[in-house]
Amino acid sequence: MSATSAVSTPQRGFFGHPRGLSTLFFTELWERFSYYGMKAILAYYLYRSTAEGALGLDKSFALSLVAIYGASVYMSGVAGGWLADRVLGGQRAVFYGGVLIMLGHVALALPIGVAGVYTGLILIVLGTGLLKPNISTVVGGLYEQQDPRRDSGFTIFYMGINLGGFLAPLVCGYLGETYDWHLGFGAAAVGMALGLVVYRLGRRGLGDSAAAPPFPLPAEERVRVIGRIVAVALGAVAVVALLVVLGVLGAEGVINLISLLSVLLPIGYFTVMIRSPRTTPVERSRVIAYIPLFIAAAMFWLLFEQSATVIAAFADTRVDNSFLGLRFPPSFIQSINPVMIIAVAPLFALLWVKLGKRQPATPRKFGYALLLVGLSFLLMMVASQGDPAVRVSFLWLVLMYLVMTCGELMLSPVGLSVTTKLAPRAFASQTMGLWFLATAAGSGVGAIVVRFYSDENAVAYFGVLGAVAIGLGVALVVATKSIHRLMRGVD
Repeated sequence: MSATSAVSTPQRGFFGHPRGLSTLFFTELWERFSYYGMKAILAYYLYRSTAEGALGLDKSFALSLVAIYGASVYMSGVAGGWLADRVLGGQRAVFYGGVLIMLGHVALALPIGVAGVYTGLILIVLGTGLLKPNISTVVGGLYEQQDPRRDSGFTIFYMGINLGGFLAPLVCGYLGETYDWHLGFGAAAVGMALGLVVYRLGRRGLGDSAAAPPFPLPAEERVRVIGRIVAVALGAVAVVALLVVLGVLGAEGVINLISLLSVLLPIGYFTVMIRSPRTTPVERSRVIAYIPLFIAAAMFWLLFEQSATVIAAFADTRVDNSFLGLRFPPSFIQSINPVMIIAVAPLFALLWVKLGKRQPATPRKFGYALLLVGLSFLLMMVASQGDPAVRVSFLWLVLMYLVMTCGELMLSPVGLSVTTKLAPRAFASQTMGLWFLATAAGSGVGAIVVRFYSDENAVAYFGVLGAVAIGLGVALVVATKSIHRLMRGVD
């Protein structure tokens, strides 16, 4: 980010912050509203009966499809970041991504069955890959590198994310489950449309922040490189489509293929960075130290991202969705996590400030995060005890989300920070993309794992996954000193 981009933006106008922050705040709020609103009802729409207006698909397949959709979203961010850096620039990438997302929700809102689902999910994956990694870049470009308002600006921006995540299941979930599924998906489309309107009306306030690609392809190479990428992408799609048509590869096979790719892609990244001559010996040691942190993050997200799959299914069939005599749709449960973040995040921020240099090393924080997410699944194991026909209090899920959110705050913001510190100089941007691939890998493996869930084996399912996470967390805590030595001075 150049100083020019920051200086060219109006520097006052939104609670003492650049005016453009308000544009990005509300754009991201509505984009997250559309994303989490659709995700809150997607699994239910896939597996509930046709008598309820849903598709009536096999539940295990439906949960697996939702999980692989999450993995695809995070993998697409790597390509979206590259396109913004080399071709489009961040601002245009955000707008084009928003348009694709809106069209994806429109496809889901149309009563055209499975075809609408697949079309919608593909469009949303492509659009989110363009928008999600680049809107944060535009936020950063509103400030000089040393601007003291910078961290505060990102805090305000992330509040918009959680506000959108809180409202989405309440609106889309209520409309979808109470009236019509397509009305819920339509509300998500309207949300993204509002985000686009806000973005276009306020784009002038963004100035030159990420307006142009920072490392543009030379004009003489652009057509050739993009042509090759398009050709390879279309070729891959054509091969998969042919295999599907011939019956060699079914829908589950496509899911398995994407799951495998979600694991192989980060392995390839690590191999390239470690073997590259542009990576110094100190940087190589830091990359090796990053590997156990990456595995821990993937394990964490494997459990955490089941909020829209297994946890959603549990809330649907095993939870008494009522409070003080008032009933609410199961999708409302997914508003708990954003509320917890808003409530608990300031406490963690105060804790780290108070501890100062006495706070745990990063590998230990990751270990604690795994212990907490594992404990949250053990709580689910306890809640699953007894007759599957007997519904349990939704307060079990409130407690589970409280513990899980504490784990999220031990890992997610810390992971972003340590990624920037451990990244080799020659791979700085790509390493940040690698961090998001941890979520993709966790969700990709999760697409396979969730097939083993059912109401009847819920105790074993939650117990095994919780125990594995806790075991890995203990191992990470024990290995903290060894990993910290490999980090070569990075805390």
